[in-house]
Amino acid sequence: MQMLASKFEELFGSAPEVIASAPGRVNLIGEHVDFLDGFVLPFAISDVTTVAIARNQSNQIRTASMQKSGAIFQTEVAKLTPKTGEAWSRYPIGVIWALEISTGLDILIDGEVPLGAGLSSSAALECAVATALNSLFELGFSLPELARIAQRAENIYVGMPCGIMDQSVSLMATAGNALLLDTRDLSTEQIPFDIAPLGLELLVIDTQVHHKLVDGGYAERRASCEKAVSDLGITSLRDISVADFIARKSELDAKTFSRAFHGVTEMQRVLDAVQLLKSGDFVGFGEVVSAAHISLRDNYTVSCPELDLAVETAQKFGALGARMIGGGFGGSAIALIKARDLELIKSEIISAFMAAKFKAPRFFSALPSAGAAVIN
Repeated sequence: MQMLASKFEELFGSAPEVIASAPGRVNLIGEHVDFLDGFVLPFAISDVTTVAIARNQSNQIRTASMQKSGAIFQTEVAKLTPKTGEAWSRYPIGVIWALEISTGLDILIDGEVPLGAGLSSSAALECAVATALNSLFELGFSLPELARIAQRAENIYVGMPCGIMDQSVSLMATAGNALLLDTRDLSTEQIPFDIAPLGLELLVIDTQVHHKLVDGGYAERRASCEKAVSDLGITSLRDISVADFIARKSELDAKTFSRAFHGVTEMQRVLDAVQLLKSGDFVGFGEVVSAAHISLRDNYTVSCPELDLAVETAQKFGALGARMIGGGFGGSAIALIKARDLELIKSEIISAFMAAKFKAPRFFSALPSAGAAVIN
């Protein structure tokens, strides 16, 4: 934090007024259903994005990043227009726009959440900025309200039609728990996920295939699910059972059915997974996790060869369950493994990637951590 404050003063000539951080996330189960009023079960990771912010005496927003050599992007407060500006700067500026703040601001960002790895670095940035501004201007927004504001910034200003999960868990997570989130009303339940005493570990496998979600793939799949809702004349895919959805298959074209089928079945998998965790059945939980990958690969078609290889290799060498996480088309996979198998599974995945001539993957373990906070 001291380094961030010193760099801020070097760049902008004054000390920051507020410093806040927010974490990235891993989603245990419930992928691509947070825009369908679905249930999701993510947890916050220990990697965070930290922002330092101060008001300035101009009408300018000056934004810089420690990961961009401190180069300053500058824009007028009165000229904020959605989908404009440097790509990385749209996330913090979008939050300012969504909060309707009209004061000049200086912002310095320090991001530890790996970019493009499916760990929601974008939501971490948005939520860190939202938390800092909520404190600086004493706006009084609740955590669910801040989540909606950050989502609006990404949906409209950035142009990415994401759901509400990433922002919600980045703001509302608690250490040691996964967050069961009802994305319809943002009600939550903390679900214990303390697996270390059981000799288990959650391994994150970053394929280093860096995805770009604003390229239309995500939006196209979301549109398919919305088309299914319209074609079936229902309020939401949440409001139809798996059996009823299958019975009405003939009312949908093949692509729409396949993509929406993932949504309907994934919501049920979340509820099943929660009950398995509450009963301590991690073998059954792992099977549900693996079933989610099959659906994401075959029904929603957002996997890629690197993700499939990581998942298949982890399963082959002892993982209780494994799946891709995040938006897809690259990024990371998770594997619930026995801690004693960690080095074996990592070694076999590296070997499999080398044999396939893929870029070497990265690994780290994820522990359920706390959500966004004002540091000073």
